[in-house]
Amino acid sequence: MKITSITAWQVDLPLREGRYSWSNGNFVEVFDATVVAIGTDSGLTGYAESCPLGSAYLPAYAAGVRAGLAEIGPKLIGLDPTNLGEINRRMDAALKGHPYVKAPIDIACWDILGKAANLPLHALLGGAAQERVALYRAISQEAPARMAEKIAGYRAEGYRKFQLKVGADADEDIARIRACRAILDPGDILVADANTGWTRAEAARVVAAVADLDVYIEQPCPTYEECLSIRRRTARPFVLDEVITGPDMLVRGLAEDAMDIINLKISKVGGLSKARLMRDLCVASGIPMTIEDTWGGDIVTACIAHLARSTPTEFCFSATDFNSYGTRSIAANAPRRVDGGMTASDAPGLGVQPMVESFGAPALRIAA
Repeated sequence: MKITSITAWQVDLPLREGRYSWSNGNFVEVFDATVVAIGTDSGLTGYAESCPLGSAYLPAYAAGVRAGLAEIGPKLIGLDPTNLGEINRRMDAALKGHPYVKAPIDIACWDILGKAANLPLHALLGGAAQERVALYRAISQEAPARMAEKIAGYRAEGYRKFQLKVGADADEDIARIRACRAILDPGDILVADANTGWTRAEAARVVAAVADLDVYIEQPCPTYEECLSIRRRTARPFVLDEVITGPDMLVRGLAEDAMDIINLKISKVGGLSKARLMRDLCVASGIPMTIEDTWGGDIVTACIAHLARSTPTEFCFSATDFNSYGTRSIAANAPRRVDGGMTASDAPGLGVQPMVESFGAPALRIAA
């Protein structure tokens, strides 16, 4: 089997709540996603999606996905898409860094592999380890009372895990955490996610002020070293996200006892091949994960669901149903939330059918 074409579409994903806000005043109102299709001479087509969280979150931006695909795409024509090791080596040789560009190529090749084997991706990623994946809900940064009100509403929809967007003024963030924890029941999970937004001094104040609460502290500061310093100052469970950029940083974090949990974002690390490696290393090391991505729609959600479903329950802290945050459906048969959980399809590959006819003219097409 050989790759004969790579096509990419730019797709807007508006938000149900109108705006998603996080640390340092950052926000997005319409997400810019790139849907990728890889065509083959066998007639099989693989699909994937990459959607950075704006341009001020990670070293990634939406137009960069398409620019990067134009750079690496011609070098992949004629390769066997089921030879995932070779595909990834060729991409790394053609473009240094930019894992978010390579992720949709890797994932689309996994989709082809699943379709060729007539197996769902969760079977190829280790086998179904759980039937229902527990979800968390991200709570966009607003006034403390409004965030608590939103948590109460989403709790009524079945969620029991909540990621609170903090990382602003330390005093207001302390109020946010206290107000939101107060309306939850014992056993409900609250994660205070600063998204790198606090200075070390601010983070030290916040963790001391909430030391009596059942709350997880996530990615308080911009650098690994700053986060490690705060980790040493608190007994609260500690989550690392933005600084776990690949297997190398995961190994370092494990060796230095830097975290209790990681957020494993599939596109941030370059796709399913590297995400599976990191997932297996976490399981072997006893570290639970939130399995997710930077953002996305139906296709990203399906990818998350397959990796999460193939992860043992005790190591899958939570996952994300990004397609429930938006107003636009871009693929049929995508996972859907039911009472705070979702599952992955048993159909071959990702198990979704992208609505290509609704995407308009391609932004990019590379063909043999």
